[in-house]
Amino acid sequence: MELSLRRLRMLRELHRRGTVTAVGAALHYSPSGVSQQLAQLERDVGVPLVERHGRRLQLTELGLVLAEHAEEILGSVDRATMALEEAQEGVTARLTAGVWASVASGLLPQALTILATSYPGIEVRTVELDPEETAGAVKDGTLDFSFVIDYSVAPEDWDPALTRAGIAVERLHAAVPAGMIPTETVGLSQLADYPWILAGPRSQFGNAVRLACHRRGFDPRIAHTVAEQPTALAMAAGGLGVTLVSDLALELLPPGVDIVALDEPVIRTVSLAYRKTPTRRPSIQLVLDAVRTAAAEKGLAGSSTLLMPGIAD
Repeated sequence: MELSLRRLRMLRELHRRGTVTAVGAALHYSPSGVSQQLAQLERDVGVPLVERHGRRLQLTELGLVLAEHAEEILGSVDRATMALEEAQEGVTARLTAGVWASVASGLLPQALTILATSYPGIEVRTVELDPEETAGAVKDGTLDFSFVIDYSVAPEDWDPALTRAGIAVERLHAAVPAGMIPTETVGLSQLADYPWILAGPRSQFGNAVRLACHRRGFDPRIAHTVAEQPTALAMAAGGLGVTLVSDLALELLPPGVDIVALDEPVIRTVSLAYRKTPTRRPSIQLVLDAVRTAAAEKGLAGSSTLLMPGIAD
């Protein structure tokens, strides 16, 4: 009997998440693809592993037994990978990273160039996800590591199974139609009467900006709810309202937008998240070093006084 690691991961995630749809979203498969893989796993082992209860699938007793062993097997694979990396004179690894737009455009190209110069054997592939999704994808094994963010006004609860290492500290700035704010700095409260272009309140960014505005005595009047920062900046360039933008997202700035510093800055910390192990994988450490070097070259290196609590300097 041969067991597929991919199918074992799906079984483990079904045990954790409870629905085929949730497993598919976490592992980037269609629900039908997950069902097909689970059915093949049942054929591989020769016993029923799942059973239907209404519209949901649940693990059978034998499915639960295999799911428990899947945790051990997948953990052993991680440990074996680390041991192989440590035994090599020149590190060779293929890693998958979770990114979002401003990191992908503003930090990653420079970091991967630095990494490739000294360690060409490390290949980093990326998957663009919403910032809220990346940590979960690391925990379930879909990603080797991801970029994550914490806002000074809305620090995130952290999963103890993951480690996050600080990379960069960014400030948020006001992004306004050209010529609208003639001063070099502006207070958030001075933007209270303008229409806002902002992500929804369920996103980390949208929630953090709303909290920052609320603490300055107002709730922003949202004229346009958008998911992507480039869209918000393009709409600001068209005179449709104001938004906030981070240092890394300045790489995405279109013509027609002025950047004005906030007189009371909102800070966010960018970190690298990876699964917690007794010792850090050599390849992850080398990626972390390269990303920190790139952040320092952009003037965004984090310090222990600015990092969010629980984030390693």
